[in-house]
Order: sequence, then structure tokens, then C-alpha cells
Amino acid sequence: MADAAESALRFVAGRARADLDNDEMLLFALVRAVEIVGEAASGVSAATRMETPEVSWALIVGMRNRLVHAYFDVDRNIVWATAAQALAPLLAQLRSILARC
Repeated sequence: MADAAESALRFVAGRARADLDNDEMLLFALVRAVEIVGEAASGVSAATRMETPEVSWALIVGMRNRLVHAYFDVDRNIVWATAAQALAPLLAQLRSILARC
């Protein structure tokens, strides 16, 4: 999860939301990175999820499911908001969790 989140954050660094409309490769890269975050989240054990309620596990997995099953109906605003705003706090949470292990 952390690796994919870090990748997505690198992809959006120095970029603007409008870049998603003009750069197909950026869109595909962000969608894939967010999918990977969600796929990895789905593999987190129930025990770990219960021990870390600060992480929005169900929302993360739900985002992955939406991206995987709605190929041509992806809301670019949501992808951008996820990558540009939600992943940095998630990454901080993940680093904190990993530090405890």
C-alpha cells in the first residue's frame, strides 16, 4: 500500500488537476496506483483492520472496486482528490502502523 501511495504522490507532484484531462498516461498511472492501494488493503487481515480503525479500510477497498469495474466511467475529479489530497495522510497512517510492527 505504502509503495503504491508513494508512487501516486510522485505522479501528482508539480502537476495540476487539468493535467488529467491532457495526459492519458498520468490518468492511467494514478488509477493503477490507487487500484493497487485498494487491492493491498483488501488483503489486510481483519485483526489488523480492527486494531487500526483510523484507516478507512472499507472506503479504500471500495475505491479500488469502483476503479476496476467502471473502466470508462472513472470520475477524474475523484481520482485527483484521492491522489493529491487523501494519499498523503493515508501514507502517514501506514508508516505509523508499520513502525509499530
